[in-house]
Amino acid sequence: MKSASDYQARRWTALILLCVAQFIVVLDASIVNVALPSIGRGLHFSEQNLPWVVNAYLIAFGGFLLLGGRAADLLGRRRVFMAGLALVALSSLAAGFATTQGQLIAARAAQGLGAAITSPAALSIVTTLFHDGAERNKALGAWGAVAGSAGAVGVLLGGILTAGLGWEWVLWVNVPVSLIALAFTPGLIPESRSDAATRHFDAAGAVTITAGLSLLAYVLLDAASAGWGSSKIVSLLVASGLLLAAFVAIELRSKAPLVPFRIFRIRTVTGANVVGLLLGASLFSMFFFITLYMQQVLHYSPIHAGLSYLPLSVTIVLAAGIGGQLVTRVGFKPVLAVGMASIAVGLLWFSRISVGGSFLADILGPSLLAALGLGLGFVTSTIAAVTGVEGREQGLASGLINTSQQIGGALGLAILSAIATSRTHTVLASGASPVNALNEGFRVAFAAGAGFAVLGLVATLVLIRTKDSRAHVEMARAETAQA
Repeated sequence: MKSASDYQARRWTALILLCVAQFIVVLDASIVNVALPSIGRGLHFSEQNLPWVVNAYLIAFGGFLLLGGRAADLLGRRRVFMAGLALVALSSLAAGFATTQGQLIAARAAQGLGAAITSPAALSIVTTLFHDGAERNKALGAWGAVAGSAGAVGVLLGGILTAGLGWEWVLWVNVPVSLIALAFTPGLIPESRSDAATRHFDAAGAVTITAGLSLLAYVLLDAASAGWGSSKIVSLLVASGLLLAAFVAIELRSKAPLVPFRIFRIRTVTGANVVGLLLGASLFSMFFFITLYMQQVLHYSPIHAGLSYLPLSVTIVLAAGIGGQLVTRVGFKPVLAVGMASIAVGLLWFSRISVGGSFLADILGPSLLAALGLGLGFVTSTIAAVTGVEGREQGLASGLINTSQQIGGALGLAILSAIATSRTHTVLASGASPVNALNEGFRVAFAAGAGFAVLGLVATLVLIRTKDSRAHVEMARAETAQA
């Protein structure tokens, strides 16, 4: 039986395993995008139902993240992490063998549930394996590099697998990776859990927040097609609001709440989650609109579009690594501010795309700038979100920042898609060509995304405490001096 010191000696190897798991989680959200046409033909999907191959995953992922984080704290982080990986492997296998629309959508929802269990458990393991300060900043820099680049890599890998082996392999690729990670987990990761005296799941809180967030994610993703003013969307939005209000009431009265609201007394944690929401809203949809622009306006093939993401992916990896180092020297607040400003400028640059554009003129420059911002912003918002949080609530803090980023992504995609569609219809009605109308819609969506990034910059400057950022630097310096 391994001792605590044995696990500590292997913590950097364990980090590789944890990053691989997070890579799978983020990859699954994007890898099927390029394969959607092939999936639609293979399983006879209608145009209306095809987006639910993606949406089913995102709804389950966003809805169950908080529950997954709390389960990790109470049941054991390694145990929950392994359960999540096993579910990802089994559901991925089932998804590849699906023969009907319903089977595939159900399997994708199960994948999302597995991801919601795996991701906060993995992040909380990182924050417990590595002490707050310079070492944790390096670890979270690597974590951010992997998570930030996985979305772009997913587009490339999805194109290659779909063209070479078939759409099923876009789903099956998870199976061997998950099983290998499962095999190595017991030898690399120690078991840990909350030391809270009260061990209670808060079933009422879990049901209301999971149902409320899942319903909200569904509304945000379906609103673009159903219409924001439709009776269906309005009624579901009201139901989601009532469930979330009930959750707050339950938590305030519970002796062992799923989300102890005292965590929001830490202003920097609250600020980091607000910034995480706006980061997701501004940037996660960027991949969606860039891909559409390349394929529908510039007429790139799926593989050509995927290869065009390589500079962006490399920049995210480098920026995340640099961001982790900079936080140790100057604190997370200035680095996060630079990241949000870079995202805003990059998206404003994207709003100048043209029908007769090219990769060098319209994509490379703004994608590098936005990637720099994503690499810096993702890492620093995560570091800030777990700063000052007690060890027994690391899973909760990890679940919160994951939830903020994912719900922000769903919210941003819904709003920006609605803006783009409205602008496209207006330009079409004026007599413009379909390609020009699409391009105009994308331009407006990028400009609106830049607006979210500006709000994120303001939230960083106002809500993130400079005192906490400086204290983090002092802690890192003291840790380095003792090493």
